[in-house]
Amino acid sequence: MSGEEAADGGGVQTGVIRTRVPARLDRLPWSPWHWRIVIGLGTVWILDGLEVTIVGNIAGRLSEPGSGLAISGAQVSGLAAALYVAGACTGALFFGWLTDRHGRKKLFMLTLCVYLAATALTAVSWTAWFFFLCRFVTGFGIGGEYAAINSAIDELIPSRHRGRIDIIINGSFWVGAGAGALLSVPLLNTSLLAVNVGWRLAFGLGVVLGMVILLVRRHVPESPRWLFIHGREEEAEEVVAEAERIVAEQTGAALEEPEQSITIRQRRSIGFAVIARTMVKLYPGRTVLGLSLFIGQAFLYNAVTFGYATILSTFFQVPTGSTGYYFVVICVGNFLGPLLLGPLFDSVGRKPMISGTYILSGVLLLGTAALFRAGSLSAGSLTACWAVVLFFASAGASSAYLTVSEVFPMETRAMAIAFFYAVGTAVGGISGPLIFSELVSTGKPSDTALAFSVGALLMIAAGVVELFLGVRAERQGLESIALPLTAEEPQAPETASS
Repeated sequence: MSGEEAADGGGVQTGVIRTRVPARLDRLPWSPWHWRIVIGLGTVWILDGLEVTIVGNIAGRLSEPGSGLAISGAQVSGLAAALYVAGACTGALFFGWLTDRHGRKKLFMLTLCVYLAATALTAVSWTAWFFFLCRFVTGFGIGGEYAAINSAIDELIPSRHRGRIDIIINGSFWVGAGAGALLSVPLLNTSLLAVNVGWRLAFGLGVVLGMVILLVRRHVPESPRWLFIHGREEEAEEVVAEAERIVAEQTGAALEEPEQSITIRQRRSIGFAVIARTMVKLYPGRTVLGLSLFIGQAFLYNAVTFGYATILSTFFQVPTGSTGYYFVVICVGNFLGPLLLGPLFDSVGRKPMISGTYILSGVLLLGTAALFRAGSLSAGSLTACWAVVLFFASAGASSAYLTVSEVFPMETRAMAIAFFYAVGTAVGGISGPLIFSELVSTGKPSDTALAFSVGALLMIAAGVVELFLGVRAERQGLESIALPLTAEEPQAPETASS
């Protein structure tokens, strides 16, 4: 399929340009301009981790008399959690489509505003139905963030740094999760705060952090790649020129003009049918790969990890108020994995690192399941095992977002992220907790070990798929991995897939 054929149903052509913008962005050394992007966009993952963990920890408090809501703990951890996931899946698809159509910046500002409004309203909830509605809308905003943020980051970060930055940013979710676990202890302490006050302040913290992110995000530019494809090449040139000026001021040296360029048939919009056909017909292997990676990690994290407090209280009689400390240890392992292994995804390469982290975490989890079934673990040693498993699994899970954000054409990037996130989260986030809770509720170590094993086998299977279908995208420009649909040059299906 050529760029011209791909664009036939995608809107009115506005012009043809030849641009060096992608090559100019990729040859930039790291600078304060890039830090602005990382801080403005990446910190939202910390916000997401804080949000999810605090809600999980306040379930018991919300169900207590005097909380201000007539709601049960099961409704908070069950119905409210399901509505949050449903909102995230819906928001990802809705805002992902808008992000490809109307730009990255408009949408990453809008989705954050949706999150802020919903979280603020959650803090003043007066009845159960309103709380549930707010949880859905909060997820709706967070789901949209995933598509808008990942696409913007990958299109603004130089190719030699793209892997590590994307993986570390996605792994920063666990910084927020650990902070949420620790903050929930004083916020839910009734000797410090009333029953109906602490949980409201917990949501208020999310609003405060979100407001700070919103102020920083105002200074993050639109993706130049999106701009020149949509007929706004002058704005794209201005964004790149600003980055080059900042680098020149920092280094004191002039940047060489790159020779590589690309010819684009500009379009105001790309039709949804073109996007769908691209993923299914032009890149079927990459579509299977994305689904495998997302479903594997979504099941593991939504089922086993976020049900860890139940395991501790059921099998080791750890008091509910103390499970947060164990969870912090797991969060440390989850963040150190992407932080320490992230650079290897750019140097060693995508295929060996993605397949290796998925398969190794699965094998280690099978070993943990065997020890748990045999009764050889305590609460502390089980937590240590999980921290090691998730050191590798977290880097692998983060690489799933990296993969789907860089292996599809520019015009479909946000929608691709949204699609895989929604499908993976729906499958893993719904079936995983249902299967896991059913197995854990029996109180039999063998049943819980079986739940561990299911998650492990899904991770191993995804790693095997990566071995066969993975894309060697390290240090390559996005346009080399998947040529834009609007490019004049002919597109070869599954380019760079081996």
